[in-house]
Amino acid sequence: MREREVETALVKAVRDAGGTAYKFSSPGHDGVPDRMCVFPPYGRIVFVEVKAPGKKPTALQWKEIRRLQCMGCRVEVIDRKEQIPEILKL
Repeated sequence: MREREVETALVKAVRDAGGTAYKFSSPGHDGVPDRMCVFPPYGRIVFVEVKAPGKKPTALQWKEIRRLQCMGCRVEVIDRKEQIPEILKL
């Protein structure tokens, strides 16, 4: 399975749950998570770093994940479709 397959399944699951999974990029800030998932009704946000099965975030990605978490953001790292239901939990 490829990273793209996991990401496609994530986008579909978020959409089916009534949310939106924005492709997230931030020029000048390398290492940001791949997706910013926004859920109704209160605009809850979960940043998601999607990896290929068995792969781990780079040191730069971990740095950005920790930075977001220190600001109170929820950030998840997934590498399998089976992890997607955890993202949908509020």
